[in-house]
Amino acid sequence: MTGLVAALGFIPMAVASSMGAEVQKPLASVVIGGILSSTLLTLVVLPVLYPWFEPKEEPDAAPVAAPNANPSDA
Repeated sequence: MTGLVAALGFIPMAVASSMGAEVQKPLASVVIGGILSSTLLTLVVLPVLYPWFEPKEEPDAAPVAAPNANPSDA
């Protein structure tokens, strides 16, 4: 949501037609693209990559019951 608000904040700069807009338009479009692509990478691509790099756990043998520490409880 923060990335979306930041990208929306650059839209007036990207559509400006006043004096100096020839410098602002490319800068704004690059910033908007960077914010949106980094948000997409963070929210979609990174969670997909986590299982690939997570260490694989081997299944344990059958669970063994812990011995009763206090014989008077039996």
